[in-house]
Amino acid sequence: MKQGPVISEEPTSEVATFRRRVFYIPGYDPFHPRRYRELYRKEGAAQAAHSDYALHLAPARNPGAYGWRVGARIEGRTTEATVEVLVWSDIVRQSMSESIPATYLQLARTAWAYIGSGALFRLMRLRKGPMIAALYPVAVLILQLVLAVLAGWAAGAIAARFTHWTAGLAVFAATVVLLLRWFRARDNQIFAWYLMHDYAYSAQAGGANPAELEARMSEFCKTIRAALDGDCDEVLVVGHSSGAHLAVSVLADLIRQGLPAGRPALSFLSLGQVVPMVSFLPRATRLRADLRYLSARDELTWVDVTAPGDGCAFALCDPVAVTGVAPPGKRWPLVLSAAFTRTLSPGRWQVLKRRYFRLHFQYLCAFDALEGRPDEYDYFRVTAGPLTLGQRFGHRPPSKSRIETPVNRHTGTA
Repeated sequence: MKQGPVISEEPTSEVATFRRRVFYIPGYDPFHPRRYRELYRKEGAAQAAHSDYALHLAPARNPGAYGWRVGARIEGRTTEATVEVLVWSDIVRQSMSESIPATYLQLARTAWAYIGSGALFRLMRLRKGPMIAALYPVAVLILQLVLAVLAGWAAGAIAARFTHWTAGLAVFAATVVLLLRWFRARDNQIFAWYLMHDYAYSAQAGGANPAELEARMSEFCKTIRAALDGDCDEVLVVGHSSGAHLAVSVLADLIRQGLPAGRPALSFLSLGQVVPMVSFLPRATRLRADLRYLSARDELTWVDVTAPGDGCAFALCDPVAVTGVAPPGKRWPLVLSAAFTRTLSPGRWQVLKRRYFRLHFQYLCAFDALEGRPDEYDYFRVTAGPLTLGQRFGHRPPSKSRIETPVNRHTGTA
């Protein structure tokens, strides 16, 4: 790997610089991946200040990929990391219909996909938080439609009284459309339309991946495979939210194809995963097969980090076990809690605890109550520190509060 950024502290001559390649797979996110660089820069600086280590970002050297370089001095050792975002935001944007009628049709189809298959009732047995998050956009969009219709009826009735019934009908239709457009334009504050598109994308084929997504995942697999031929010490794949189940399939494909001899350590960190939202659907046979396969492999280390404070994730739910596909030789994932109430200061927790969407991204942010507790989850130690994922967490027992009861009705695998 090429030389990384210059760090203020002098490296020790006795210990070689630790080098890492990080591949980050985001969730269903239509925005440019630069937001993840800026988040890493801002939160990394905050975490370094809290935990008393050095962290510095520099531009990426590879013009064909989006990412950045990280130089650090953590736990007495100099490290270099290259972070690359595996982009599928263009696919996300294409899937988000601009048509209001199409969005409400998506709502009906998505509701039927989960209710008709029985997945909704099974998912409710796991965690209430993500199911409330799933029902939230349905309730909000229906409420908005009702309000728009009532406002349109009132405006149309007034217009018809003073003019003609045809004018009243026109005013009714215009009012409904304009009000729904107004609601959609302000969705960046409540995320109801966005979440509706998110769940609809996963449910549109009953849990099977659309062709364009499969093609992109194949590209991800090739990119990660090329990194395994490099001279780094660890190749770390990070999957956040719905990016976690994409990473499961990408890594399963990668291992099936065969890994090079003398390769770096291969690690997988899943954060805030929502795997059951897909794996419980009837046609998610590909994902269920990959979960089963990956959970028994010794070619990688897989650590799954969630937190009960994150209402959008299936917190502490073992995604393999609850899906009902755990094989006899299951090794992974190691389920750990980010324990927001312990790793965030009381003041910070009070500020964030009702900001549900922001908490879903807390795994990528600084924790201000980690001083003197390096064994706790710290995203920047994991991605820029001098230990592999297995070295950092291999001694940790799984969370005692983890959920492993298989409740899925659909357990068929491809």
